[in-house]
Amino acid sequence: MVVVCKHRSGRAGWGRRGSRRRSSAPATAAYSKAMTSTGLEWRHYGPSPLPPVLASALDRFAEQGYHGTSTRELAAGAGLSVPGLYHHYRSKQDILMALMVAVMEELLARTEAALASAGDSPVERFDALVESMLRFHMFRQREAFVASSEIRSLEPANRKRYVALRDRQQRMIDEVVVAGARDGYFATPYPADAARGIATLCIGVASWFRMDGPLSVDQVLERQLVLARDLVAARS
Repeated sequence: MVVVCKHRSGRAGWGRRGSRRRSSAPATAAYSKAMTSTGLEWRHYGPSPLPPVLASALDRFAEQGYHGTSTRELAAGAGLSVPGLYHHYRSKQDILMALMVAVMEELLARTEAALASAGDSPVERFDALVESMLRFHMFRQREAFVASSEIRSLEPANRKRYVALRDRQQRMIDEVVVAGARDGYFATPYPADAARGIATLCIGVASWFRMDGPLSVDQVLERQLVLARDLVAARS
C-alpha cells in the first residue's frame, strides 16, 4: 500500500509544489558511519544513536504503528515543525524506510564485527554470530519490533531494498551453519532449515525478554545458545 500523508489543510504532505527537499541520507550519515566502523564493539550497547526524527519515529511507530502515526506527531517528537521535518525527509514513507535501514545496518555491522572477532573454527563463529543476534534483539527490542512488524507498510521498491538487507543477514547465518555441517562440526542433515530456525530463535527473544525480568542477559544467552547448538546438532 502506498501511503501519502496529509496535512490538516488536506493537501498531500509533499510540501509546496515544485519545492525540493534534502534526501534523508545526510540525516543518517553519522549513524551509518558509526555502525559500520571497523572498531565497532559488538557486545557493547549504549543508547541508540538514531538522529532525532528517526528516534521520534521509533517511539511513535512502536507505540501506535506506522499508519496510526501522523507526520505532525513525528515532527513534534523531534522538536520540529512539519515544514522543518520535510526539510530533511520527503515523506513519512521515507522516514519509515530510513529507520528500518538504520536498524538493519546496525544488526549487519554487529554481526560482521562478531564474526571478524571469532576464530577460524566454525563452532566459534557460530557462537559469536548467535550471541550477537541475541544481544541485538535484547538491547534493541523496539527497533527489532518495528523493523519486523512494519515491513508490511513499505512501498514495493522500499520493501525490495529492505528485504535485500534482511537476506544478507540470513546469508551470514546460512554460510556459518553450512560450513559447520560440511566440516563435520554440526550433525544436522538439514543445514538450510537449521539456519532459518536460528534466525527465528534469535528474533523471537525480542518478543518476551525484559531487562527487569527473571533472567539476566547472560542467563538468556547461555540458555539460547544451548538451544541454538541443538538446532544444528553441534558435536561435543
